[in-house]
Formats: sequence, C-alpha cells, structure tokens
Amino acid sequence: MLADAVDLLACPHCGAGLELDTPESTAAELVCERGHTFDVARQGYVSLLPGSAGKIVGDSADMVAARGDFLDSGHYDPLMSAVADAVAESPAVGRVLDVGVGTGHYLARILDTSTETTGLGIDVSKAAARRAARAHPRIASVVADVWQQLPVRAGVIDVVTSVFSPRNTAELRRVLRDDGRLVVLTPTEHHLEELVGALGLVRVDSEKNRRLGDSMAGVFERVSRRPVTFTVSMDHRAIEGVVAMGPSARHISPAERSDQIRSLPDPFAVTVSVVIGVYVVVR
Repeated sequence: MLADAVDLLACPHCGAGLELDTPESTAAELVCERGHTFDVARQGYVSLLPGSAGKIVGDSADMVAARGDFLDSGHYDPLMSAVADAVAESPAVGRVLDVGVGTGHYLARILDTSTETTGLGIDVSKAAARRAARAHPRIASVVADVWQQLPVRAGVIDVVTSVFSPRNTAELRRVLRDDGRLVVLTPTEHHLEELVGALGLVRVDSEKNRRLGDSMAGVFERVSRRPVTFTVSMDHRAIEGVVAMGPSARHISPAERSDQIRSLPDPFAVTVSVVIGVYVVVR
C-alpha cells in the first residue's frame, strides 16, 4: 500500500519528501513541500516520472500479462524462494526496494516471508506498476526510470533487489543504508538454452556476470554467490509465456513465435540457470 511507503519517497523535481493527501472530493495525490503534486491512479500506483523524462518505453501490457501468467504457473517458484531467502538473511529487512519490479511476484514472495517488511516496487512500465500494485497489500508501486535519479530518499532502504533487471549502481548505493544489502539475480549463458537454440531467442552473454562485478567495483562488494540451476517441463502455453515476457518478444512476431513453438515437443524440457549475488556497501 502506497501509504506505508510514502516516507521513503522523494519528489522527482526537487528531491523534497512527499506526503499523501487524500481529500474527500478528489483523488489521492502525493504532495511535496514545494507544491509539486502527483496523482495516485485508481489502481493504487503513482507515477513519479519527471515531466522532462520524455517518451520512455517499458514493458508493454502484453508482455506484463504474459509474465504474470507465466509466473503464476509456478515454473519460477524456486527462483522466487531463493531471492526471498537471500533477503531474509540480511541484517535488516524492514524496507525492501525492488528495482524493475515487473508484476511484483518476487517482491510479494519476499513480503510473504518477512511479515514486518514494507515493499517498494519501481518500474518504468505503467502496465507493470498497475499489476505490482495489486500483487500484495504491502507493495507500494511507483513508475520511475531506474536509469535516472530514483524518487527515493537517501539511505532509507535496507535491501534492494534486482531480478532480471537493469541496475544503476550509483543510485542503488544512494538509497541504501550503509549496512544495507543488494540482492541481484542474473541469468547465466545456460538460461533457457534449449529455447534459445530452437527458437533463436536473444542469447545471454557469457560475460554478463563478469561485467556485473566490474560495474559495481568500488561501490559494492559481493559477499555471497549462489548458482541456481534446474530443469522444468514446459508445455507450449508456458513456452509461449516465457518467450512473450522477455526481450525476444520485441524481435519475433506473435505468429512466427507460435509457429516455431508448435514445432517443439509438448512438453519440452528447459534449463533454468541463474546466479544470485548478495552485495554489501564498500566503506
């Protein structure tokens, strides 16, 4: 719920704190001390994109729907549990920020595990923000660009999670407490490799995890690394979903995708392979 996380938020225009105003005659809005206002959508999320942000393309409504359906199927439940376990091992878990929250499934699993935690989810996609806002009663859902300054106060977050999403190292450090944790899930080159080969999906660079470490050098230090690899049996509907929710959806037409999937065995064994890294702040 947005009201539970307002004290974490900052005005994207001036950086001042925000307060929730809920007048009886109009819709709720967030207001800063300098008079900047942001309407809260009836679905419960708020956009804190500055007016100068221009046109930013996030996941489409179709991609978000596909991701929601696929994650509801349970195929990635071991990943959700592994992320939640990593968060639970942090010294403090009162305030968790999920950057690139998507449908909110991973953050919701964290909140189910940690009953005293407030969850803040940020995504540039309004379709994702709508979905995340209803994923759990303790999720505050915000539209913002993770590559720009986050509309979050400095040093107020206990744990940041980044699951299959981009990371702005400087901003993640700014919003984290000095003793905070960063939990990052990244795919390995073996992730969905059977589908990559059969359907020509976007391939994960084998140097991806090395580049992740390089990008955070001097700011964050990795304290644990947990590979998670397993095989799932996906029917054609699940394969359709996992393809439609990812970057390959932008490169393959739905008709072409369906034709390719029909040529596969049903069900089809697929490898899920990721690394979960936990990082602390370099002092």
